[in-house]
Amino acid sequence: MNAHAPMARLDDRLEDYRLEIVDSDARLAEIGAAWNALWRRGGGLIFQSHDWVAAWWKTVPGRDGRQLRIGLIWRGEELLAILPLAIQRRKGLNFLEWAANDCSDYADVLMDPRCSAAALKRLWQQVVAAGGFDLYFLNRLRPEGKFRAVMNAPDGVGLSANHRTETASQVAGDWTTGAQWFESQSKKTRQNYRRGRKALEESGKVVFRLLPLDEPAGPVLTRLSDLKRQWLADSGRVSPLYEAGAPALPALVEVLAAAGALRIFVLECEGTTVAISVNFVQHGTLMAFLTSYDPTFERGSPGMVLLMDYVQWSIDQGHSMVDFLCGEEPFKVRFATQQITLTSVMGPRTLKGRLAMLVDQTRRSVQSALEARRARRAALPPDAAAGQPGEPAPEQT
Repeated sequence: MNAHAPMARLDDRLEDYRLEIVDSDARLAEIGAAWNALWRRGGGLIFQSHDWVAAWWKTVPGRDGRQLRIGLIWRGEELLAILPLAIQRRKGLNFLEWAANDCSDYADVLMDPRCSAAALKRLWQQVVAAGGFDLYFLNRLRPEGKFRAVMNAPDGVGLSANHRTETASQVAGDWTTGAQWFESQSKKTRQNYRRGRKALEESGKVVFRLLPLDEPAGPVLTRLSDLKRQWLADSGRVSPLYEAGAPALPALVEVLAAAGALRIFVLECEGTTVAISVNFVQHGTLMAFLTSYDPTFERGSPGMVLLMDYVQWSIDQGHSMVDFLCGEEPFKVRFATQQITLTSVMGPRTLKGRLAMLVDQTRRSVQSALEARRARRAALPPDAAAGQPGEPAPEQT
């Protein structure tokens, strides 16, 4: 052998890779050790761990309308990449989407640095060729996501950016203590916090605390579910995650606890839990997973008080960031120092899927046209707003 011959990179040896698509419960269980080994090597979030996906799959309602489609790349006995997908039926269509998408704020592939983008692209093509779905819709893609190796492939693999985006809000700065962060807030924000605590203290002693690791989380999770159901009912919505006795929430929280990442914060008023935040810590970031508060104490803004307490706690612990995860709730936007846009891709697999995309695109075009017309009218003087040439008067629309 020539000692000076260049070593073959994995990128150049696609024949060395073995691709697999997992679609059964039994095989999902068998690959757990290899999956978590790659997860630990690759620095993935808890959302990409085998334990998280397995807990979701075990407890998710409506299993009859779902199928696993987890793509794997092996080199010998070593697992080098995981594309964790599943098929879900809704609105009369079968969607290929991220596994555990119902309960995960960020999505991505797991990929060893030695695995090539070409191999990942080939895995994606094999998953698509296997069929069983009408549309793929992969959302919550972060700017640094590894799946972009497939999206940005120069020869293309049929992935098309979709107009649907989401926002994640974060708190990051150069504060060295929580008190510094608190003092950096506006005078009004600081006053609101103090007023909130004072209002709560009218009902009794107020305590902010981190749930000890040896304290059972069950009672707090039951309280959280009760508060969430009440809020959802007031909003005219439902979520199976918070149904009484539903197994999913405890199972997911147990995954966080087993990983040593769980941080549950509570705000108590004379022994009554008035606000809860189920968080976890990973990669130096405190992530706010689920929060709720008791509306009967709304005058004291318990949710805001709890948030400001755990942000200060996080900074005091040396964490570099507090991530409120997905959603544009006003409290997230108000406290965030930065936001990231999570993008999505969508594409058809069947004629039914193509028709659905066409309908969606047509609806979006009509909405855009209506919004543009409203904007033009809003810019006109009042006496010219009605009866523009070529446009019906407002009362005729």
